[in-house]
Amino acid sequence: MSITPAAGKAELRKQALARRAALDAHSRRGFSARLVEFGLALARRLHASAVSAFYPIRDEPDTLALLGALAAQGFRTLLPITGGRDEPLTFRRWRPGDPTTPGAMKIPEPLASAPSLDPDLLFVPIACFDRRGHRVGYGAGHYDRTLARLRALGPVTAVGVAFACAETPELPEEPHDQRLDFILTERELIDCRGA
Repeated sequence: MSITPAAGKAELRKQALARRAALDAHSRRGFSARLVEFGLALARRLHASAVSAFYPIRDEPDTLALLGALAAQGFRTLLPITGGRDEPLTFRRWRPGDPTTPGAMKIPEPLASAPSLDPDLLFVPIACFDRRGHRVGYGAGHYDRTLARLRALGPVTAVGVAFACAETPELPEEPHDQRLDFILTERELIDCRGA
């Protein structure tokens, strides 16, 4: 019996999340500083208009300092809003210090009164990735649907954010998968556009 792409992804996700959970606090703090440095540089280089990042949960890389630095430099910063299981994400304005409310997935989200806006630069969470720009998230497909929607509207850049331990040689592909343009780890910025 052959393993389906979805089953293969689930196993790779499980292994990568276990590796991530084992990382020490020093590695985590260092990556947060690197996110600020490289994230700001990338936003400037791409002349981003609106930048989204994810509110970190569990042991994900901490993107809050990046959002704060972007907002301080005049970028419009956003957090995703999770709707139904088969819907793409939407985005609302938010900067560190603004109030949040638990969303559908119990992740902090901006209040409903915050303005909606589509990002042209997204920092995307990753459970595991390969150097071709393929990613595995938590399995709901929100970012694949979101990137497909945004790319149909115009240019958008997606940057996966993950610790280097999340890398795997090759991920199984499915027709709905949306590739990342870059992947930022604590070690390097990987350009996946030519992969």
